[in-house]
Order: sequence, then C-alpha cells, then structure tokens
Amino acid sequence: MSEKIPLLGKTPEEINEVLSNLNLPRFTSKQISEWIYRKRVWHFDEMTNLSLATRRILNEKYTVGFHSFVQRAVSNDGTEKYLYNVGIGFVESVYIPEETRATLCISSQVGCRYACTFCATGKQGFSGNLNSGDILNQILTNPFYEKLTNIVFMGMGEPLDNIEEVIKTCNIMSADWGLAMSPRRVTVSTIGLTQQLERIIQETECHLAISLHSPFDEERQKIMPGQKSNPIDKIVEILRKYDWSGQRRLSFEYILFDGINDSDKHIEAIVRLLKKLPCRVNLINYNATEEQNFKPATEEKMIWFRDRLTKQGVFTTIRKSRGQDILAACGMLSTKKGKQKD
Repeated sequence: MSEKIPLLGKTPEEINEVLSNLNLPRFTSKQISEWIYRKRVWHFDEMTNLSLATRRILNEKYTVGFHSFVQRAVSNDGTEKYLYNVGIGFVESVYIPEETRATLCISSQVGCRYACTFCATGKQGFSGNLNSGDILNQILTNPFYEKLTNIVFMGMGEPLDNIEEVIKTCNIMSADWGLAMSPRRVTVSTIGLTQQLERIIQETECHLAISLHSPFDEERQKIMPGQKSNPIDKIVEILRKYDWSGQRRLSFEYILFDGINDSDKHIEAIVRLLKKLPCRVNLINYNATEEQNFKPATEEKMIWFRDRLTKQGVFTTIRKSRGQDILAACGMLSTKKGKQKD
C-alpha cells in the first residue's frame, strides 16, 4: 500500500489540482486550506463543511500531514526545544519566550552542507531538505502557537540552500488563506548564498539576517568555508541594490570569538564594509559545543565591541543567549539520531 500524500504545505492552487484529479469540486480547496492553516485540524473527518463523500475520497490517498514532536526539552530560562522526525532524519525547533515577544526558531534542512566551524549542525553533515509541509509543521504544532509573535529561520540548515521550499513557506505564512502572519514577523538567516540571495529578497518580504562573523575574506573562510564561493563583499554588493530604509530590516549576525574576531581592526573593517548600508549588527556570544576550539568573548569585550561600533555609526546590539542548558542556543542545534528505519 502506497504512503498517503500530505496536503500540509500545499497552496490552494495545488489543492485544486488534487481535487481535480479526484473529480471533486474545486471550490472546496479554499475550505480545506482554511481547515489546515487557520484551524489546524489533523484529520479530514474534522472538516465538517466538506461532504462525507469528499472526506472519504480524500482519506483514501491523502492525509492532512501534521505530526507531533517526538521529544521535548525545557530550559531553566523557559526556552523549549522540540525534536521532529521528518522521515529522512530529525530536526529541532526552539521556542524562546520573552516579556514582549515569543519567538520560534525553525529548521529548513536535516543537517547542513556548509560546515561552519562553530556550528554543531555543520558538524552533523547534510541529510536532505525539508519540504514546506515539514517546515510549517514545526510552527503549527508548537504548543505555544497562539502566543508566537516572531518566526526565525535560524535552526538547522542553510535556508537559501533550500530556496524553493523556504520561499513557498514564507509566502504561505504571509498569505491571507495561510497563517496570515506579517512578513515583518519573519526573519530568514543565511550565510549569504549569492546565487539565491536576490530571490529571497525579491520573492518574499521577510527580514534578512546575514551571518558575518568576520569582515576579512581569509579569516571568514576559516570560520565559514562557504565564504570561498560566497564572499562577503559580493554579498554586501548585492544587498546595496535594495532599499532597507523602510520597515524591512537587514541585520548581520556576528559571533564574537575570544582573540579571533574581536579587535580594533575588525571594528574598522566592519564599519568600512557596512558604510551607509541601513542595517544593524547583532553580537552573539559563542556557545561552546563538543569538539570546538573557540572560546567565548567576555561580557566586557562584548560591551566594548558594541559601543565602538555604535559610536562609529553602525547600530549594534547584544543578543542574549537562551537555552544553553538544553543545547538550544545559537550554533548548538544538532541531532545525533540516524535516519528513520523501518
């Protein structure tokens, strides 16, 4: 018996195609989309405004597609981490509650092929891309879904390496028939794949966060091997073609490593690189994981670095680290479970 096909992650147009193939009325696609994305029902039998015959036919070959997390970890600071089995492997998402917001950090791939040296996911290697249904499932099945104010693609994987599914997901999130979420509540974080960068800018309205970590080519390449084919000066050149002076935000993520990228020369080079580009720099303290040789900068160095950049006209903030005790902080997401076995 063949496996049932999930509808989660499909657009109304794609659901229309499903209905046409089943000789079902096309007008029900809007109803089905609402049941999935707005009401978050798990079974066709709960879609009470569909006929019994329609529900029976859908049940034969299709499924809604929701699946719950298989493991949950709760930090002493309120952060929660969830493990999902997506068939080709396992991914993690992280819920981060704060006083005025509640952020969900989601994954777009099982592992990552770019092997940033500070990142546990990069050490895991690459197993495959998530489809839009598996990405959306992390959001829609989260226990705190109703409280969520922000979604960030800062979990496992490089979002622009899965560009088609990430763009599709972002557009479902902002669609009136979808999650109806403002794109200004969504941030896509990337090392800056130059071949896909313009597509995420042009085809979505989400905020963009670029992993910087060093303004110097050779040093950045040691930290982030993807720099070789995606040089930071080329990334900034592309970004300068677009208007970031309005509500859409551009930021640069910068993990501060003790004695590596935390000097005066780094500050001066960052200022030159980002001159007159409307953006902010988010400083992140390094979260040590197994087999890593980096050391975190001191709190005093973080403050000094922030103040020096800000004084020279680069708006800079320090991001508070959350969930370290459950390995949920920046760069710590990794699943050691193997691929699903029958």
